Amino acid sequence: MEKLVVLSFGNGDVVNGFASVRAQLWDADRAYPIQVTGGLPGAPELPSLYRQWQLLYLALHHRLGIPSRIKIKAADVTNVSEMEFNQFCQRLSDQINYWLSSAAFRPIDQQLRTWLNASDEVRIIIETNDSYLRQLPWHLWHFFAAYPHAEVALSLLNYQRSRKSSPIKHTAKKARILAILGDSQDIDVHRDRSYLEQLSTQAEIHFLVEPKREELNHQLWQGWDLLFFAGHSTTQETGFLRINPMENLSLEQLRWALNHAIANGLKLAIFNSCDGLGLAQSLADLQIPQVIVMREPVPDVVAQAFLKHFLAAFVSGRSLYTSVREARERLQRMEGTYPCASWLPVICQNPAEVPIRWEEWGAAGREKERGQDRTAEEKQARDTQPATHSTSQNSKPKVHNLKSKIFPVLLSSVMVTTLVMGMRYVGGLQAWELQAFDQLMRSRPEEPQDSRLLIVTITEDDFQLPEQQQRQGSLSDLALAN
Repeated sequence: MEKLVVLSFGNGDVVNGFASVRAQLWDADRAYPIQVTGGLPGAPELPSLYRQWQLLYLALHHRLGIPSRIKIKAADVTNVSEMEFNQFCQRLSDQINYWLSSAAFRPIDQQLRTWLNASDEVRIIIETNDSYLRQLPWHLWHFFAAYPHAEVALSLLNYQRSRKSSPIKHTAKKARILAILGDSQDIDVHRDRSYLEQLSTQAEIHFLVEPKREELNHQLWQGWDLLFFAGHSTTQETGFLRINPMENLSLEQLRWALNHAIANGLKLAIFNSCDGLGLAQSLADLQIPQVIVMREPVPDVVAQAFLKHFLAAFVSGRSLYTSVREARERLQRMEGTYPCASWLPVICQNPAEVPIRWEEWGAAGREKERGQDRTAEEKQARDTQPATHSTSQNSKPKVHNLKSKIFPVLLSSVMVTTLVMGMRYVGGLQAWELQAFDQLMRSRPEEPQDSRLLIVTITEDDFQLPEQQQRQGSLSDLALAN
């Protein structure tokens, strides 16, 4: 069974802690979620620990001469051995789990384990605006070891459904993919292309090789289901793509084209490039449904292996989350050569949107989505339209049916009322009425003597009193006084 868990981290940050953390569990059998609240103490050592891990990760890849899809600055690297790095990875994992096992967070952990079954397919969304919390490798949480079909995604605290416009009509009954192959200096993006080309029988794919900004902007306005990028990227407060050897573009520079693409049905963006959390946050501001990025610099062969395994699982019918977890875990076999390869892929989700499946793409899927949008609009119009007397031909049968149902009821009511009034007028109901009245009087409870009542009795002796001899009629005052 598919279930959704939303962990919302409101006010606070990793350094100072979160006074309130809310967990909501959604499933198909309930209209409203199950909810439990907890908290997390401050963990000021975690951000610095993760930053140290980042530096050691860069240093190790630099020392091993591993081709990466990011330009590594020499000032960021130091000498490190694989053993030291592995020990540091274990230390980071232990510190994260120690933090998540704190007493304030324990009610959430315990309730999740009570609600969920190991066989459930679980989407866990981390809602937060804290950049340090978004950077943490959440898959290291021991919770995921007990739930093999669960995968984590990141989200901002504020989100809404993407605005839909009148989509561009396409006759192809296939998914439409725009694949951007950016600057390929020192990396091999042609392997990415070969994996995508294997989908040519199931998808309509348009490749842009080291495009100019104008060409990329133009293509984004044509309407796509999936946006793919392979090449060099980096995050410097915001995400940048190196689309060709001469141009670095931020997503802000493509904002209107991306807005139009999302409004026309863009559901998923995959950035098979380095340091993609900045790219994901920029796209989250545009309300894109789903994004898959690499959280850190990614070796070339690791990026290619992830794409290969993800596409194989996703196209075969598995869900987006299951496909990402399967592809991510299959990278673990490469960690002897490429440390922490399975740490890199991460989903960024707009919780207001339902995750897409491969079979929902194509003409049939787009028509289904348009039908759902029309249905929602028609329902809203019906709910907001004021009630009026309809004069259309379609309303006449409804009026006729209403009359045919009301007339027998009115006739029966008049006949019964006339019959009852007639029998009562001629006395036919009198015996029953008297019997019922007598029964009601007998049913009254016995009333005790009221002490507030005074009974005065007058006998013949009272009239024989001397005071009464000369008086006629009522008793004299003297006789009453005696």
